[in-house]
Amino acid sequence: MDQYLWVLKQDQLDMIRELEPARLELLDEEGLLKLHKRVRKARNKYTTNYRRKAAEEVLEAGARGAAANKSDKARARAFVFEEALSIVSKELARVAHEAAEELKDERLERASAGKSTGPESTGAGNSSTTDSGRARSHQKTTGGVKRDASSRSQGAQRQAKKDAR
Repeated sequence: MDQYLWVLKQDQLDMIRELEPARLELLDEEGLLKLHKRVRKARNKYTTNYRRKAAEEVLEAGARGAAANKSDKARARAFVFEEALSIVSKELARVAHEAAEELKDERLERASAGKSTGPESTGAGNSSTTDSGRARSHQKTTGGVKRDASSRSQGAQRQAKKDAR
C-alpha cells in the first residue's frame, strides 16, 4: 500500500494516517465505526471513478488492455482505499469481538450470582424454577390438552393397525 501513497492528496493522506496502529488503538468501537464509514465512502467513490473513467477509455482506445494504462492513478487510489478498508474492518471486528466477550462474561457472572438479565429477572412469582435452581421440565403442547390427547390417540390407533398386520 505504501508504494501507492504518492497518488493521494493531503486530506486523503490524513485519513490513511488514522490507520496507524497507535492511532487505531485509541479508538473505541464507535470511533472505529465512524472511521470505517468514512473509509468505505472514499473507497466507493474512487472505485466508481476508476471504473467510469476506464469504461470511457475503452470506448476511445477500442480495447480494455489499451485503456488500462491511462487509469493508473485512479486505480491506485481505489486500491489504497480498499486496503485501508480491510485494515479498519479487521480492527473493528477485533474490538467488537472483545466487547462481545466482555458482555458474555458479565452476563455469566450475573447468572451465577442469581442476578440474571434474562426475561424473568424479577424475583417475585418466579415459578419456573424449583428450590434446587433447576428449570422445570417443559411439557410439549400444541395449544390444547384435548388436541394433544387426540393426537396421541391417533398415533396409538395407527400403531395398533400396523401391529395387527
